[in-house]
Amino acid sequence: MSEEDAGDSRGQTADVQALAIERFIKSYVAASPENRLSRVDDSPIFEEPLVGFASGDDPLFEQYKELIGPFHFTPREILEQTLPGTATGDVSVICWVLPVAAKTRAENARRRNEPSPRWSDTKYDGEGFNNSLRGALESFLTCNGCPAVAPGLSPLFTLMLPEPGGWTSNWSERHALYAAGMGTFSLSDGFITERGIAMRCGSVVAGLALPATPRRYRSYTENCPFFLDGSCGVCARRCPAGAISTEGHDKGLCFQYLNETLAHTGERYGRNPLACGLCQTAVPCESRIPPAATKKRDCVT
Repeated sequence: MSEEDAGDSRGQTADVQALAIERFIKSYVAASPENRLSRVDDSPIFEEPLVGFASGDDPLFEQYKELIGPFHFTPREILEQTLPGTATGDVSVICWVLPVAAKTRAENARRRNEPSPRWSDTKYDGEGFNNSLRGALESFLTCNGCPAVAPGLSPLFTLMLPEPGGWTSNWSERHALYAAGMGTFSLSDGFITERGIAMRCGSVVAGLALPATPRRYRSYTENCPFFLDGSCGVCARRCPAGAISTEGHDKGLCFQYLNETLAHTGERYGRNPLACGLCQTAVPCESRIPPAATKKRDCVT
């Protein structure tokens, strides 16, 4: 076999592995009983996911150490430090988007000062399911001979409160998604994907080579119309805490509103809703890239 043929063979293997991983994620989301709002009506929490891949050695991950902080792991670091001796070869990041169900989005879109019960349960039960998906994909890869770690489940994962920006962590799922070509950031600090901003997301770092998903944007805010031409800003008007402005997202004000003002909501719901989601619903980017952003991109192209 020639060197060119060997390269083609490796490429075909990578494509097959990527397809198997994507099918596993989509099947798990479709079939898992944990992807259900058991306290409400047993309907799905999330719709069919999006899946993308990034190279573990993408230069963006080194840049995140400057943008987020030197504490932020690169994929190779989180894999090696969680599972010593496993990051000597190829490393890839597997990312997914879990779009919030349309019924939940519609219910929350009608709210003005607090989340709907469905949205609150989506935050709690949905992230519980997201963790199950993280663990299931870890196991799937490990059982197939591939070292893997979900950074969000790693004992090394840490939330921290640096000055003055508010809560952050040593692994950002949204930044991993950005590297994997799955969307860009918004005025509200959320992440706008092809299925919109009303979603949860996750990632697993694996010791194998997968074809990186192309990044079809030129700017880290390209999907947000506000950053394109100053239009929109609906998320700022939707925020009951006044935590979103033309200056961006004030994490401190947001957290204070969720933790203090919504305490009474938590008493009624039986759980403190530390995510109101009002800036993610009844906005142009709720379930898609806003047409204004798409039109602007097409004109530039």
